[in-house]
Amino acid sequence: MSAPCLRTARTLIRPFEVDDAARLLDYRRGNRAHLAPWEPTREEAYFTLESCCVRIEEAREWVRTDRGYLFAVLAPDESRLLGCFNFANVVRGAFQACHLGYGIDAGEQGKGLMSEALDAGLAWAFGVLGLHRVMANYMPRNAHSARLLARLGFRREGYAPKYLKIAGVWEDHVLTAKLRDE
Repeated sequence: MSAPCLRTARTLIRPFEVDDAARLLDYRRGNRAHLAPWEPTREEAYFTLESCCVRIEEAREWVRTDRGYLFAVLAPDESRLLGCFNFANVVRGAFQACHLGYGIDAGEQGKGLMSEALDAGLAWAFGVLGLHRVMANYMPRNAHSARLLARLGFRREGYAPKYLKIAGVWEDHVLTAKLRDE
């Protein structure tokens, strides 16, 4: 399986390439404070070019083994990385499901770009990948994610106390999913 290049009205969505490492590093450094409340605590090494290169190589291996798909969300002319998303932990067999993760540049938040990009990505995941279920979880205080997932048609399926260690604290999460036929 290979990951596609998708276009929306305002974005180009494609797998990260080795040449994108510097761009990914700029994104990580520029959004460090913006994303910190929603991510695991990051070591300083995370904010290095070497770490970005490793991440891109890992993502290429995920695609090769059909375990995950990491996408760059770029300006249409590829001049800027606007955000990224991934379909991770792909499970085949009777499950045919994965987890969705995403992040957007602080300056692009609230413009509907992630909704636009994820809509295209989900269509690909349910179509070409043949997934039945895409799951996405968010912290109850993350109103942006709650609205985004609702807009995309994700339904609440549960609540998991102390689900993930985010910013050094075990955080509760709302569990949501979207099914292919919904």
